[in-house]
Amino acid sequence: MSITAQHVRDALGAYLTDHPDEKDALATLREGIEEAGDSIASRKEFRGHVTAGAALVRPDGRVLIIEHRALREWLLPGGHVESSDTSLRDAALRELAEETGISRDQVEPDGEAPLHIDVHTIPANEAKGEPEHLHFDFRFLFRTTADAVELQEEEVTNYSWQFTDMLTTEPLRSRVMAAASA
Repeated sequence: MSITAQHVRDALGAYLTDHPDEKDALATLREGIEEAGDSIASRKEFRGHVTAGAALVRPDGRVLIIEHRALREWLLPGGHVESSDTSLRDAALRELAEETGISRDQVEPDGEAPLHIDVHTIPANEAKGEPEHLHFDFRFLFRTTADAVELQEEEVTNYSWQFTDMLTTEPLRSRVMAAASA
């Protein structure tokens, strides 16, 4: 079953229950869901579409980041949702496994609601015929004791287990730091 607009609304609602102060900042996402409907989960929806990411934390407080080949940036593992994904959290787990080789059975979800939702612009990619567009990135917190990583070299060039205070995006940084110390 594909991810529907209603599922995205529900995930956003759960997030805003925990973070009501972000309602105005996520107005673009709410508008995107209403305009795009169920195509909000399609990577071909260029008004903007949802993506899913994983903040994976080890007991020593380190978080896994990867170097994204196309964007040439250090990011949390994650990416586009696929028609086989049953939820945004499921998509985050699938992307984590694909990009890092860390399987679902090595990971424990930390709650149902997203830890963070980030809206950011993706630059145009002429090679793929993609105009500049928005990603509505639903980031979920997971815990693991694993540390062995097998990179998906088509998309990822490197990885690092960093102390959570090395994350630069707020409020993601403070939320992962709080979770890592819990």
